[in-house]
Formats: sequence, structure tokens, C-alpha cells
Amino acid sequence: MRLGVNLGYWGAGNDAENVRLAQEAERLGYSVALAAEAYGSDATTVLAWVGAQTSRIDLLAAIFQIPARAPTMTAMTAATLDTLTGGRFRLGLGVSGPQVSEGWYGVRFAAPLERTREYVEIVRMALSRERVSFHGRHYQLPLPDGPGKPLKLIVHPAREHIPLYLAAIGPRNLELTGEIADGWLAIFFSPEHGDELLSQIRSGRERAGKQMDDFDVVATAPTVLGDDVDACADVLRGHSALYVGGMGSREQNFYNALACRMGYEREAAEIQDKYLAKDYQGAMAAVPVDFIDKTSLLGPVDRMADRMRAYADAGVGMLAIAAHAPAYDQRLATLRAAAEALDRAGVGD
Repeated sequence: MRLGVNLGYWGAGNDAENVRLAQEAERLGYSVALAAEAYGSDATTVLAWVGAQTSRIDLLAAIFQIPARAPTMTAMTAATLDTLTGGRFRLGLGVSGPQVSEGWYGVRFAAPLERTREYVEIVRMALSRERVSFHGRHYQLPLPDGPGKPLKLIVHPAREHIPLYLAAIGPRNLELTGEIADGWLAIFFSPEHGDELLSQIRSGRERAGKQMDDFDVVATAPTVLGDDVDACADVLRGHSALYVGGMGSREQNFYNALACRMGYEREAAEIQDKYLAKDYQGAMAAVPVDFIDKTSLLGPVDRMADRMRAYADAGVGMLAIAAHAPAYDQRLATLRAAAEALDRAGVGD
């Protein structure tokens, strides 16, 4: 198993520190730096900025939002970043959610799986430098009955194949990920519940005649270093409550549905009820420590090492450390502790 550093969203007041964090992660032997986007900072600019100030660590978009860009624009961006960084770019894609897709980008969220399939096919066609001609339900290139013609990407990526990952939570999306992607970007991954999720990935691989050996499972682990596990869990209550309770509508919250599939139906409903009623403190208090513990790295180095063994045994190939601490020095100490924990766990690649 390898380590990554998840820099999260840019613009939270610690931007220069995030660059330094990526540089330190590179020095420590971390494999990848990840950057996210929602409706604030975009991941493209962040990855270019970090890439310009590092030399070895790979750069993973986690994720580029599918409704934000035409698929050919995503291919252009991927090729450009791969060239600028000497072949260090990895492309992560996801459909986001209905609130962001329709509220921020003005793109209908209907048929997300079909749209993802078409989008990935066009991106791969463009990156292979074929002339792009595609006629699907959601994308038409060139537009019919107009002056457009099939075009070919001018830029030559640094590599013939840029790894493509999908963010997926639901069962059908997990199967699609296994079928068409090179890797999976997992959030709230619990080693204790990993078999079911990875079996869905495996089903998709088998449908496409592929094996799991060349498939990369990337799980982000919110990480809090400390001696008191309950106190460490408290640091992540707001993070968990936001996703399980407030990331989406009552009818369509993928993270809430995941918590339910993990056996937290009652708690997930309570978290959502309180969060949507703007009782944020109540929602945070309703998050079970057990849920946080199963989906995070909490505690001292030895305990982190034990959990890392569980992640590796569950099939995770890349554990992305999202260091949660108020000060840069504490985040830095968390990165160093995670690197030490991987050594102690004896599961490092």
C-alpha cells in the first residue's frame, strides 16, 4: 500500500501551507497529492500550482466534476497537466451531486451513469489523439447538421495512457467504475465493509474481461493524531455530519445512503434530520464514534499502523491522508506519523 496526501479544497486560508505540505509529503515518499473541487476552488489550478513546486510526487484530480467541463476540455486539461509535470498527472472524475450539478453548473443530473460512460469514452478517445466523433444520448461531437468537423488533440501527453479514476459510492456506479476506469476514488471507506463494495467493483471488471491486479483502489482517510481516540473522533464530527446530513437533499444524499448500507440507518436519519433543521451541533453529536473510527485514522502511530493493515487487507492500494488539525505544524506531524505508521504496519509498497 502507498500513501497519498489529500489537500482537500483550496482557499481555506492555508494555501501556502498546502504547498509546503505537498513538498514535505514528497520528501517523505508519499506517492500522490490529491486536490478537490466543489463550488469554490478548481482542482486544475491547484494541481498546476503544486506541480510547479514539486518534482516527483504524482498529482491526482480528486475530482474534476463532470458537469463542469466538456469531455474534450477535460482531455485538453489532462494532457496539458501531464505534459507540464513530466507525466505525473492522474485524472479523477465524478458527477458530483444534483445540487451542485443543477444549481451551480446548470446541468441536469438525470442518468448520471450513462453520462459518465459517454464522458469517459470521449475523454479517452481525445487523449488517444483519435479524431473525436461521438454520437450518444448526452454528447454529440461534432454537432449534427453544422459546420463542425471531427478534430484531433494537438497536444501530445507525456504518456500514452493517463490513469483515469472514478469517484463512486452507489452499487451501480461501483460496477461501472470497475468496468471502465483504472481506479476508484473512495470516500468513507471502511475496511470492515470493504468486501461488499469491492465485490461490485470486481463484477464490473469481470464484465469487461479485466482483472483486479491492474486496478487501483484509492481511499481517503481523514486522519487525526493524538492519544485520546474519542477526542480525535470529535475533531471529525463536523466533517461527518456535513456529508451524512447535509451533502445533498433528504431524498438524494449518497453519503447518507452509504452510512445506511454500513448499518447506521437510525443514526444517519437522525444526523440528517438535525442537519437539515440547522441544528448543526445536534447533528455532530449524533455521529457515532464507531462510524468515524471505521472510516478514518485516529490515535497514536501504533493504532494508525493497525488500521493501515486493515486497509491493506481490504484491498486498498493507496491510502490518501487528509490531515485534520488547526495548525500547519500539527498537520505536518500527522503526515510524518502516517509515514511512520506505514513502516510499522509492514504493508508499504
